Amino acid sequence: MNKTAILILLTLILSSCSIARHSTDDPKQSVENTIGLLQERLNAYIKQKDARIGVAVIINGNDTVGVNDAKEFPMMSVFKFPLALAVADFCRTRDIDLSDSITIRADEIKENTWSPMRDKYGIKNLKLPVSELLDYILQQSDNNACDILIRFIGGTSVADSLMKKLGCGDILISQTEDDMHRNPDLCYLNRTTPIAMARLFDLFYRQGMCHDSLLHEFIAKSMMACKTGFDRLPAPLESTDARIGHKTGTGDKNSQGRIIAVNDAGHIFMTDGNGYSIAVFVADSPYDMNETSKIIADISKIIFSSIHQYP
Repeated sequence: MNKTAILILLTLILSSCSIARHSTDDPKQSVENTIGLLQERLNAYIKQKDARIGVAVIINGNDTVGVNDAKEFPMMSVFKFPLALAVADFCRTRDIDLSDSITIRADEIKENTWSPMRDKYGIKNLKLPVSELLDYILQQSDNNACDILIRFIGGTSVADSLMKKLGCGDILISQTEDDMHRNPDLCYLNRTTPIAMARLFDLFYRQGMCHDSLLHEFIAKSMMACKTGFDRLPAPLESTDARIGHKTGTGDKNSQGRIIAVNDAGHIFMTDGNGYSIAVFVADSPYDMNETSKIIADISKIIFSSIHQYP
């Protein structure tokens, strides 16, 4: 090879290195590449599954990734988060404190439903503080405590109206836990789109709604101590310093023998300063509970590992 050819080759090599370096160092291009790759990975994973799956992710309040994120899914107990916000709003406008008690009738404590509160206190007339009932619905997803709080604020329409007021009109709440227990088909009426729920968590944790009052701050801390769904969104965070505030939802089987829904939604705080709100809904699942929960864990892992590459 003569000197002229060698010089041309070196020029081409240095030029390509410069272009590659420029592309890598461009923050906007890097973000677009990360989001594009994440979208591809989510599409490929979800395409393999025999279930209706919806995912919405809002990264740092700016960038959104979604799959079926504008379609409706049954919320199951995820609706207890917007309910808790309605309780906070109700109490704040009436000067009701976290320590104030709510009178509970024995006939409000149902036997055939998920209720750690009932397991602790039994079926009898009670008085429990607002704070304890909120912890029961947010940390342990207690169905009796949920319906007691719905009665306390004046019905499901109060929570539904608050969602519209907050600009989250795609979050629809019309059924109590007892309604859904009596007729499982009603579970499909308490519904949302994944993007609407992700936006609500973004409004709450990132945009600062969680600091609106002592009640809101209590709700934020309670969801950070959630005791359900460790095998869902939190699964890939276990060995990291990332933190999550979230609310799960779990359904029974429908008339086709499929699980109505297994869900998880929340906000993840990463140690590098990044954060994202996320909602994952898996409806009409033919898999068992462990396999369906693993779908959420797998999706959470894909998203968490991708956002680790976020500039």
